[in-house]
Amino acid sequence: MSAPAANARRSGIADWLYNHPKHFLALMFIPPLLWLGVVYIGSLFALLAQSIFSVDEFTGFIVREPTLKTYAQLLQPANFDVILRTVSMAAAVTVASAVIAYPFAYFAARYAKGKWKAVFYLLVMLPLWSSYLVKVYSWKLLLAREGIISWTLGKLHLTWLLDGILALPVIGGPSLSTSYIGTFLVFVYVWLPYMILPTQAALERVPTNLIEASGDLGAAPRQTFRHVLWPLALPGLVAGSIFTFSLTLGDYIIPQVVGSSAQFLGNAVYLQQGTAGNIPLAAAFTVVPIAIMLVYLSIAKRMGAFDAL
Repeated sequence: MSAPAANARRSGIADWLYNHPKHFLALMFIPPLLWLGVVYIGSLFALLAQSIFSVDEFTGFIVREPTLKTYAQLLQPANFDVILRTVSMAAAVTVASAVIAYPFAYFAARYAKGKWKAVFYLLVMLPLWSSYLVKVYSWKLLLAREGIISWTLGKLHLTWLLDGILALPVIGGPSLSTSYIGTFLVFVYVWLPYMILPTQAALERVPTNLIEASGDLGAAPRQTFRHVLWPLALPGLVAGSIFTFSLTLGDYIIPQVVGSSAQFLGNAVYLQQGTAGNIPLAAAFTVVPIAIMLVYLSIAKRMGAFDAL
């Protein structure tokens, strides 16, 4: 084909795409959709399909016959404790992140202007620029028995307070780095930026005249918070909770590095598909956070969380 003919064909194709923007948009979306559908969703369904199989107790081989036997194993006390422990930790991290994030987000939305708002974003985003593993292992050193926290409390003659906290049942332990308290602190630190930013965005959309009108009508600051700020900021908090809750629900590195030997969902999946070689049970454990998040997302959508993202 001659050069003029090739140029004419390319020009014709360009004109056709320009006159049919919907077809052009479809062609642009085909590659990423194929990647998402085949690589991500396809592999996910392949994994979930394993959950309806079981492992032969004598041979250890996977029996590829549909059964709910594997899901029944999730109701065994040891496995159910893993689910309950993970959901409880995710809920606690989410609530604590919301309590800590709200004052920071409110200050940034109402009072931070110009360069101070840039400083706010820098301080919030700065922890996200460092390596995830570096942050986790740094906290491991900070929370250790010989770490800076224990040393500082010792210098302040507050070792008795730390010992009292570590003596608490369930959440205590030999040291902060080997207790649920330590796991909780690291989770909150790592995921807190994901709660602050949506909350700050939601608070920035609150019209100032609403707050002023509330005060003019005689409302006390507490009443203004309850009836004006809180309802309007709630979608942002719920949007942030989607990140903190889901990320805590599926994380397996933090509980493995910081905390006791008790398992979380991520650790259970890793253990069953790796050391134990029980792929069906690992797949069944994977279904649990997916099912929880589907319910959570449906509730969050009704509360307007997606509009705050």
